[in-house]
Amino acid sequence: MKRIAAVWQRCTGTLFGRLALLLMGTALLSHVLALTLVFRVMSGGRGELPPPPPRPQAFGQAGREAGPQVPMVSASRPGPGHPPDTFGPPGPHRPHGPSTWGMAADVAIRLGAILLAAWVAARWLVRPIQRLAQAAHALGEDIDRPPMAEDGPLEVREATRTFNQMQARIREQISDRDRFVAAVSHDLRTPLTRLRLRTEGLADEAERERFRRDIAEMDQMIAVTLDYLRGAAAAEERVSLDVAALAHTVAEDLQDQGHSVQVHGHAQPLNAQPNALRRCLDNLVDNAIRYGERADIHLIDQPEVLRIEVRDQGPGLPDAELTRVLAPFYRVEGSRNRAHGGVGLGLAIALDIARRHGGGLTLRNGPGQGGGRGLVATLTLPR
Repeated sequence: MKRIAAVWQRCTGTLFGRLALLLMGTALLSHVLALTLVFRVMSGGRGELPPPPPRPQAFGQAGREAGPQVPMVSASRPGPGHPPDTFGPPGPHRPHGPSTWGMAADVAIRLGAILLAAWVAARWLVRPIQRLAQAAHALGEDIDRPPMAEDGPLEVREATRTFNQMQARIREQISDRDRFVAAVSHDLRTPLTRLRLRTEGLADEAERERFRRDIAEMDQMIAVTLDYLRGAAAAEERVSLDVAALAHTVAEDLQDQGHSVQVHGHAQPLNAQPNALRRCLDNLVDNAIRYGERADIHLIDQPEVLRIEVRDQGPGLPDAELTRVLAPFYRVEGSRNRAHGGVGLGLAIALDIARRHGGGLTLRNGPGQGGGRGLVATLTLPR
């Protein structure tokens, strides 16, 4: 039994072996079914073949004993009144050949068996590919997901092992990146702290204020850049989040700072990362206030998706820039001034958070014309 099991495992250990066994079994089964059908057709549905015709006695001694000799008639040229013994129509003692219906049924059974085997084989071969595709999709959302089970045929086990090794290397690289970012953060903030302390010793109040502003801007730029490189939103757990309450909280915090922010619409709770989504919404609203002076948050709730639109009253963007500004560290040339500031990461971080939730972020210009058409940032979050 162990030897039989080993042989079976060797035969079914590869996709080729499984497919070969499936096709051989299909051919054998279709052959048995076809022969059974032909047998029943030839037997007239009685389950047994008709008896063979009596064998004619040769001309010779038996003929002399039976009576007067009768001249032999050629089978190819029958005499009058003597129907041919070989080429005549089938009589009660001659078996019927397979009918046209029987031959058609034979062909149909064989073709049906082959098509069924092809369908089963296709599903059999595609299933491991579907597992790898699902694992790759899940890996994009959670790099720390458990590795795939290395089972199945030899080719699938090798592909799964390679996929698990790739996941382990990616986790190692992310860990090295986080350690590097932590070291850079410490090394950059230490001299900034010393500059901040020395600034307090300046006698000129105006000069001291300018130094403070520059140091605060540098500190913010470093924090935003390091947070983007770290990708801190990836490790946050998802909970049922009241998106409407979150939008109102963002609006109230900015209203307390003197900004004009309004919330419109309602939304049901959403399974999301609270801090990451708060940061995403903060970046969109801050971008709207920075370039459009005010922000209107519109919640558009649908059964399968939640859309959050942040609209401003600014000049909008050229159509060619609507997708470019979503790239990291990219800024439109007109925004590179101290009034607007920023390092070109706000929209890139918002897009990254949206993708981590399985959604996306798009920009479009408002319906207005000229310099007051405004910009509309649409955050799409699937349920």
